[in-house]
Amino acid sequence: MLIIILGALVGLLLGLTGAGGGILAIPALTLGLGWTLVDATPVALMAVGVAASVGAVDGLRKGLVRYKAAALMAGAGWLASPLGLHLAKLLPGAVLMALFGGVMVFVSTRMFLKARAGCPADEDMQPKNCQLNPSTGHLKWDLRCAATLASIGASSGLLTGLLGVGGGFLIVPAFRKFSDVPMHGIVATSLMVVALVSLGTLGHLVYQGFSLSEQGVLFISATLAGMIIGRVAAPKVSGQRMQQGFAVLCAVVSVLMIGKVLWMVV
Repeated sequence: MLIIILGALVGLLLGLTGAGGGILAIPALTLGLGWTLVDATPVALMAVGVAASVGAVDGLRKGLVRYKAAALMAGAGWLASPLGLHLAKLLPGAVLMALFGGVMVFVSTRMFLKARAGCPADEDMQPKNCQLNPSTGHLKWDLRCAATLASIGASSGLLTGLLGVGGGFLIVPAFRKFSDVPMHGIVATSLMVVALVSLGTLGHLVYQGFSLSEQGVLFISATLAGMIIGRVAAPKVSGQRMQQGFAVLCAVVSVLMIGKVLWMVV
């Protein structure tokens, strides 16, 4: 029952925010179920990848996904994720857990402050690296925009390989900062990138001999169900309150992760 609850929570958050569910998949498996980071990473990637795929298909159906931008970011992520996987093999488990905890502290702090302050109007007025063409509604492609999106995708892929996260927590704020794409389009595009990068990284792990356990199937199924519920509920939920609540949850989980690292060291 616990694995179903944890999986559903991860999927629900992923569906509501387009970012964040993935960063909680690893803690759900390591802290909630006592798995090692090595065992948790492939299952987390598959759960997040499958769930994000459902959200991405929903976004495509509604015409929200910027598929060219998603393809560029995912392509850069595919190139960078093997480097993350290689680094993960070289680093001790305690170091990886500490890195994960540090990433969660950064994400929770930034998200809470952002939600508390709201979105300043002057920030939205600043020139963006990637801008929409007012007459067509499509992104205006140039070298600056392509380089920006490729950098976002590569950073996401590196973290996906290194820590087993989906990368949506990075893609959503970065895409929002550097483009004037509406938020619904950003979330849908992020889900597409998360799905492609997570499943692509999982392909490397399958090639290395990964096999899925019965518990892994339950977690993935629950995550998928949570994602569907989250996508249905997303338009009815206050974005600011959701961000604040998620930030607090991440902060609590990060403290637990870092506490576990200290326990391992001692």
